[in-house]
Amino acid sequence: MKVAKLIIRLKYFVQFSYHGKAYHGWQNQPNAITVQQILEEAFSTLIREKIELVGAGRTDAGVHAKMMFAHFETAEITDAKDLVYRLNALLPDDIAVQRIFEVTPNAHARFDATDRTYEYLIYQEKNPFYFDSAHYVKLPLNIEKMNEAAAILLHYKDFECFSKSNTDVHTYLCDIKQAEWAQKDNLLVFTITANRFLRNMVRAIVGTLLDVGLGKRSLVDVKAVLNSKDRSKAGVSVPAKGLYLTKINYPDTIISTHG
Repeated sequence: MKVAKLIIRLKYFVQFSYHGKAYHGWQNQPNAITVQQILEEAFSTLIREKIELVGAGRTDAGVHAKMMFAHFETAEITDAKDLVYRLNALLPDDIAVQRIFEVTPNAHARFDATDRTYEYLIYQEKNPFYFDSAHYVKLPLNIEKMNEAAAILLHYKDFECFSKSNTDVHTYLCDIKQAEWAQKDNLLVFTITANRFLRNMVRAIVGTLLDVGLGKRSLVDVKAVLNSKDRSKAGVSVPAKGLYLTKINYPDTIISTHG
């Protein structure tokens, strides 16, 4: 009589990056191609079982990620580096896997993230190498005023005014830890770090801060927008092509010492 072999399933994190132009965001959609779909298909093909990935969050259509994480469960992976190599050989050029590592059984790619960082890229002189990966603003910008306006964000917790309308979130509270503009070579870069972000939040913030830089809004206006909790009072959402998820932090305690 054969005794069934017990297969122990372990939990893993995968770190990856992608250029979002060709995708309708991270999360699976019924009638659109997403990053999650492409990655799950590659994992399922190589591991030879249906693999479901749970992402650290969801990026909108056209948004990029220099650093993204997801978790999944499977039997023990004996050679993670080889799996990374084979995944990258199978995946399209606009998605890349950096590493796969075992985590504790209760680790969660979304809920265990302590903070996330986004960057928004703007260029102000016509450049054929940026048209598809940054936002072009040709008019002069008052960066000092934009930074003064960005600093106001650190004193607020409720960001309903920057949230996509009719979203399904239960709270609009976010803890913004950093919000600043800096000139980096020939790009103007807005960096923002928070424990969580609402849908469309960063793009709406950037649109509002650009209004300040263009002289269309004052610092008093920015405070009024925040106090209004009304999305229609804030600036337009800037194009997705300039937005990059650049960093996600986790506590060291989620990494498994198994084996």
